[in-house]
Amino acid sequence: MRPGSLRWKVATLITLACCAVTAVVGVLVHRMTVDRSMALGEGRALEAVEKVVESYRVNAPVEEFTPWTEQVKPFEELPEPLRVRLTGEEAVTWYDDGKPEQPWMWAARRVGGGLVATSAMEMGSDLLRLRALDRAMVRAALTALAVVVPVSVGLAELANRRLRRVAVTARRIADGDLDARVAAPDRRIGRDEIADISAAVDSMAASLQYRLLAEQRFTADVAHDLRTPLMGLVAAAGLLDEGEAADLVRDRVGVLRALVEDLLEVSRLDAGAEVAERVRVPLAELAERSAARVGVEARVIVSGNPVAETDPRRLDRVLANLVLNADRHGGQPVEITVGDHVVEVRDHGPGFPAELLADGPRRFRTGAAERGRGHGLGLTIALGQAHVIGAVLTLANAPDGGAVATLRLPS
Repeated sequence: MRPGSLRWKVATLITLACCAVTAVVGVLVHRMTVDRSMALGEGRALEAVEKVVESYRVNAPVEEFTPWTEQVKPFEELPEPLRVRLTGEEAVTWYDDGKPEQPWMWAARRVGGGLVATSAMEMGSDLLRLRALDRAMVRAALTALAVVVPVSVGLAELANRRLRRVAVTARRIADGDLDARVAAPDRRIGRDEIADISAAVDSMAASLQYRLLAEQRFTADVAHDLRTPLMGLVAAAGLLDEGEAADLVRDRVGVLRALVEDLLEVSRLDAGAEVAERVRVPLAELAERSAARVGVEARVIVSGNPVAETDPRRLDRVLANLVLNADRHGGQPVEITVGDHVVEVRDHGPGFPAELLADGPRRFRTGAAERGRGHGLGLTIALGQAHVIGAVLTLANAPDGGAVATLRLPS
């Protein structure tokens, strides 16, 4: 489980949203409870002070106003905040939180003669109830998060699992498995964005498969259709009288014959009909023979006495195509470095084009014009034969210039 995965991002987002909603609701409930408590306290204090005023006026001496009870006081004895508020004849209130653990709600109203009727309501019980409510909301929020977070992780995993299936299928397609498809969407889930992505990947794979099969069929059909008339052309060219024109015809017929043989080999590789026959092969000796067979002057650099168990005919085909490609499309000197289960062919030309390095060899595509002209089949055949013998062929450009093809044989 990666912390940065989509599942955890979704779960974190849901958790943050729940925390934000809980905080907002908690603050609103707390604020409304405080306001209600203050309003009730003010109401009780005002009601009490009105009773004091009525009782005082009924029982007050006729000749003059004097303090009647402890709740009727001279204006100067009132707390200063209450004196500041009491500017007229209307009753006023003041919340005294000088002692945080025991607050009071005061009410005051003038009764004449410099006297003021007062009342004080103890608000400590309301404060305790408010704190109990806050604790209950915190416990409820934590309980809700304890439920919401696992549920959100589980729900996110359902979508994440479907996305991983799409990603795995896309990687299989990229690796050449065009039969790979995303599983059919669950009808209980419905058609959502992930289902649309899955359908798009399946459609892409089907389109690529159709085009690749069409290209393979075209290659095979062309090769087989050309083979019969080509054999007649070869026989006819052999009957020509000796001369410059006859030599030119034979040369071009030879090139055409090599092209048709390459096409037939590509079609066999496409069909998966090639099977490797493995024996122990001295790699340095085979590399020298491959370069000599295609008439390329190459310097062979050997480290130790490397031997590999592989198919010598197919390995020779791979190395011959790589060396021939380096000589035709690269530049001298061509170097073959042989190590333990590794053969590297390097030229000193302009290097492989960026498109070839990004997409790999493609038949009938020769890449950049500066690497010369051809049919684009040499590297395609080399890659296919490498796959048959279980080797890995990688193409790159050297930092100081030149193309580098590295063949890694299985141990």
